[in-house]
This record gives sequence, C-alpha cells and structure tokens, in this order.
Amino acid sequence: MNNWLYNLEKKFGKYAVPNLTVFVIFTYIIGYLMSFMGLIPLIGLDPYLIMRGQIWRVFTWILMPPSSFNIFTIIMIFFYFQIGRSLEVTWGDFRYNVYIFMGYIFTFIGSVIIYFIGIRMFGYPVDTFGYSLSTWVSTYFVNMSLFFAFAASYPDMQILLYFFIPLKIKYLAILDGVLILWQFLQSPWYGKGVILVSLLNFLVFFLSTRNLRRFSPHEMHRRAAYKKAVNNDMRSRFHTVQGGKNAIAKHKCAVCGRTELTNPELEFRFCSKCNGNYEYCSEHINNHSHI
Repeated sequence: MNNWLYNLEKKFGKYAVPNLTVFVIFTYIIGYLMSFMGLIPLIGLDPYLIMRGQIWRVFTWILMPPSSFNIFTIIMIFFYFQIGRSLEVTWGDFRYNVYIFMGYIFTFIGSVIIYFIGIRMFGYPVDTFGYSLSTWVSTYFVNMSLFFAFAASYPDMQILLYFFIPLKIKYLAILDGVLILWQFLQSPWYGKGVILVSLLNFLVFFLSTRNLRRFSPHEMHRRAAYKKAVNNDMRSRFHTVQGGKNAIAKHKCAVCGRTELTNPELEFRFCSKCNGNYEYCSEHINNHSHI
C-alpha cells in the first residue's frame, strides 16, 4: 500500500494480531450460537442503548451473523477463511489487521453518525430508530470488502464456485458488486449509509494501491513526450545498408547515437542503474551519467 501505511507498520507492526482470520471466523461461530439461543437483540449496535449504559454493544455488534445459517453458510465460512489467510500471507499481519479493523471502525463511527442524522434532521424516535439501525449493522459488508480486496489482488485466480463451476474471481466480484448495488438501491437511506461506510475501507485500499499520479497533467505530458521521443528514436534507427535497402537497428547508444549498423565493431549493453531501458555502446557503458 502507500507510504503512510508503511510508516505505520514500522512503528506499530509489532502489535499486529497474528492469524486474525481465525479470530474473524470465531466471531461468526459465536454469532450463530447466540442466534440459536435468541441473544441477538442483546448485541446489536444500537446507539440509543449504548448511551443508556449498554457499553458492550460498542464491541459485540461484530458478532452479528452476516446471514442465516445453512449449508451455504458453511461454504461461505471456509471460503472467507481461505481468502483471509491468502491476504494475510500477501499483505502481512499488520496490513491485514489495519484493513479488517478499519472496516469495523468505519462501520461503527458511520452508524453512530447516521443515527444522530436520523434523530436530529429527520426527527426519528431515538429508541425505535436505534433498533431499526442495529438490524442493518453487521460484518456482512465488511466481509464483502474483504472479498473485493482479494479480487483486486488476485483478479485472474480461478475458483470452483460451489465446487464444480469454474469462475475467475474478478467476475464473481463484479457479480457481487451488482447484487450489492441492487441492495443499495432498494434500501432505506440509513441502510444505504451503512453499506457505504462498511465498504469504505475497500475504497481506501483501492486508492492506496493505485498510483494516481499518472493521471496528473504533468505526468500525462511526460508520457506523451516520452512516446514522441521513442517514435523519433525508432525513426533514427533506420539505416540504409548495402543494396539500398532500409534496415532497423536493434541497438542504439543513448549517449552517442551509434548503432550496430553504423558501427558493427561495437558491443551494446543495458545499464542496470539507469531508470529505464537505456542502452549504451562499449565506449559509454561505464562512462555516462545515470538517468
């Protein structure tokens, strides 16, 4: 990811929780057990009840099961365990920790803001609106953001959907994105808000792993100038050989401009210290300013 995350890792990397995926799966299991026991109303993220002393809801909402329990739930748990472990190996413990906890924090803070918007701007009853909001807040969309991050990291990986349908992960992510968009359009305004804040960590991840500077006017001008220089260089590589035919040189010195056609006695090599594919003749390979 970007430099800000690298700097955080140098300072706080030793505090990362190893094997965090196991903890995440464990919260699913506890959530389903609590659902079987009828305890779900006691753990939801209800800002009204939190302000009335039920502080545990600040943390216990992450136990809210993302869906009803069935055979597909078991498949989902194994699937998220696999992609979570893959991302832990790819990113490292600290960056994976940041991604997961950032999703939880965005969801919590965003839900509280949505609650106060509802009661202040729209005049919703403070108690009933808190309950309505809590039914929307779970780890479901945080899990989806984890899947989207996996698809962005391994877009061409092929999986067997339901163990027998071969499908590239990027197409499955597109399908899930369409389904979430449909759910977003069908949701009340506070449901839309919960969906957005729960997926916000993926937006941060996406922007942090893309070099957006390439879209700046300066960078676009530099790339256009480079393309023009390459075209000019290709034209300069044409050389008339014996018989009046044109041949194109495969090697050209970046200092003197000589090629193997104009000077067949020279050898040409690329410089490993220059930033780019710059080639030099045997006279200048050790005698040039590195670019």
